[in-house]
Amino acid sequence: MDPLRFAPVSRATVSEKVRDSLLESIRDGVLAPGARFPAERTLCEQFGVARTSVREAVQGLVFLGCVIKRGNRFFVAESLPDVPLGADDQRKRNVSELFEVRQVMEVAIARLAALRSSEAERAHITALADRFGAGMGLEDFRDLDRRFHLALARACGNPTLHELYRKALDAVFDSEDFSSLLDAEDNAGAVREVIAEASLAHVRIAAGVSGGDARAAALAAADHLGEVEKHMIARMF
Repeated sequence: MDPLRFAPVSRATVSEKVRDSLLESIRDGVLAPGARFPAERTLCEQFGVARTSVREAVQGLVFLGCVIKRGNRFFVAESLPDVPLGADDQRKRNVSELFEVRQVMEVAIARLAALRSSEAERAHITALADRFGAGMGLEDFRDLDRRFHLALARACGNPTLHELYRKALDAVFDSEDFSSLLDAEDNAGAVREVIAEASLAHVRIAAGVSGGDARAAALAAADHLGEVEKHMIARMF
């Protein structure tokens, strides 16, 4: 019998594609119930991806109940749960769309705020940024995050853009898909990383605005959103 083989995948949403490929093999019986799971190194070589992507994919299968851990080894579950393939991906696609809207609006808002904000607005934005901390709780973070981004929108000098952005932000914070990812107990570690990254990013955005550096403010906003989305889409289940 030929050894088990998997085709390499593209770099976009790597861990999800690895997870889905493995899940399909489990459901098709290629990876039989109770069988020992392929070694991490083997999966990395066959998929052509880094260990981090494989580990995230396997943890996703553990969360779904399709893979179990015994000691230091992973095995295919004897009885598979009724989890529809791609159901979790739809939730992540919904969140990704919300972040796409934020990317379009927030990068422009940060740039305009750096060019048009008053001294009082810059001082307020800086003061809000200084209140972020890596160890703050999720609810406190979400409240401060909302206030920070709305302060930027008010400072961009465009009331219409401010109002449109407020509605977009409402859609993000009121999204059940967004909240379910943040609130899930299994995502606690990734949420802490999001808070830590965002705390530093907000200081960089505020510094760009305060210094009147439109390019720096826009780049900081784009990098921040990209990092948050990466954590939420690639690492949360």
